[in-house]
Amino acid sequence: MTKPVGVTSRYVEIFAIDGSGSFKAFVASPSALPTCVVVVVQEIFGVNKSLCDTAHKFAEMGLIAAAPDLFWRLEPEVDLTDQTEAEWQKAFNLMKRFDEDRGIDVLKATVSFTRRMTGSNGKVGTVGDCLGGRLAFLMATCSDTDVNISYYGVKLDELLGELGQATHKLLVHIAGKDEFIPQAARNAAIATSTGNKHIETHIYPNAHHAFSRLNGVHFDRLSATIAKGRTAEALAQAPL
Repeated sequence: MTKPVGVTSRYVEIFAIDGSGSFKAFVASPSALPTCVVVVVQEIFGVNKSLCDTAHKFAEMGLIAAAPDLFWRLEPEVDLTDQTEAEWQKAFNLMKRFDEDRGIDVLKATVSFTRRMTGSNGKVGTVGDCLGGRLAFLMATCSDTDVNISYYGVKLDELLGELGQATHKLLVHIAGKDEFIPQAARNAAIATSTGNKHIETHIYPNAHHAFSRLNGVHFDRLSATIAKGRTAEALAQAPL
């Protein structure tokens, strides 16, 4: 992994909210501090090279990026890719065993930790893809984060009834050819968010699921670039 110039990275230890243990989070920081924090929420592949590269990209933008290990109770330090069938099967197995409520607790603990960490200005947002996109969506309705950004979150149609609880910016990126999210679910997410002043939804007509995953099998540079620009704009406009 090559770090961008002016960016430092390290792992930090964060204690669980219930005091049952601790987990690691990968942190990438820019040279100019203090600044706000973006909690980068993992996919089903763990805190892998792609996720750490994404954290580095946020640090290049001048933000601290923290990527916590959501699977630490199941298997610490999971590092998979989307390149082999065996890795996919292991990732799906972890997903099936994953406790979503405990995952939200990991994110809340990370938000609390990063608000107070050296170099942080106290403002924190989340951004996530797939599983991370679902959890970022949930964080908009159940936490005090300042902004939340969801990329092709799975099963968002199950969460639409909670959108009224969102009190800060929620940006939702939806892939038009998503293999894991039915068209009806995508349409429901778009329709429900229409008119909500806190929510902005965009669809990328020719993109597949995971279109923004760096070096992933469905990486779509054009759609990813457009989404990245909208993400940067949302972060710049939020009260960070």
